[in-house]
This record gives sequence, structure tokens and C-alpha cells, in this order.
Amino acid sequence: MRCFANLDDVWPAGLLRRLAAMIYDSLVLMAIWMLVGFVGVALNEGEAIESPFFHSVLLIVTFVFFAFFWMRAGMTLGMQAWRLRVQSVEGNTLTLPQCLVRFVAAFFSLALGGLGYWWILFDSEQRSWSDIASNSRVVVLPKRSGRRAS
Repeated sequence: MRCFANLDDVWPAGLLRRLAAMIYDSLVLMAIWMLVGFVGVALNEGEAIESPFFHSVLLIVTFVFFAFFWMRAGMTLGMQAWRLRVQSVEGNTLTLPQCLVRFVAAFFSLALGGLGYWWILFDSEQRSWSDIASNSRVVVLPKRSGRRAS
């Protein structure tokens, strides 16, 4: 587990920024799903795949995608683009159990019409259900200074 620096320079992420990162990540995930589907069809000798096993594989691949990025640097590709980071409330990278709880809570948040994310608008700390359940938070990182010394 790694502790992040600049904890005093971050602030809670709002709903629009999170949604933008989710859209970006969904595009990356669709590409990964297409690759997995291509491999599945190739292994299935060209037949369409409609089995619960294949859907389970897609779900596991999705979890691995998020857990890898959350545990490594606290941010997915979409989160990097929008300067977001997920971290424990203490300012550390997430553990595997936290990632699993966050993933499951996010699934139910989306399944209920996004209610778990709309919760951000009413929570005083701008937390979603997945933040609350996994004891984590999504923060906005400060902009890097664009000028370098030559």
C-alpha cells in the first residue's frame, strides 16, 4: 500500500467530472470487451457466445481492469484524463478488498438508475455509495505547472 503525496492540495470530485471519467473508461472497457469477445468467438469456432460463463468472464475482466488501476496509482485512464484519483480516507492506495467492495457498490449504484452517484449531490463530502461502502473517496488533483525550466 502506498501513501499519496499532496493530500492537502486535493478536493472532493463532483458528479460531472466523475461522469466524464466514467464515459472515457467505458470506451476503453468496450475495446477490452471486444478483444475478449473476439478471443471467445475464435475459441468457440465462430459461434456466437451467449453463455453465463462468458458474461462472468466479462465481469471479471471489468473488475480486474478497475482493481489494477485503483491499486496501482489510484486512477484509471479516464480518471487520469480528468485529474481524479481514488484513495482511502487516510490517503493510501486501495486494497483488493476495498476494490471489490467499491466495484460491487458501483454496480448496484448504476443498476439503480445511477442513484448511488446522484447521492454525490446530497452528501456533504460529495461521496457516492461506492465511496461510502469502500471507505474511500475520489479527489481532484491540482493542475501541474505547465512550465519547465530550460
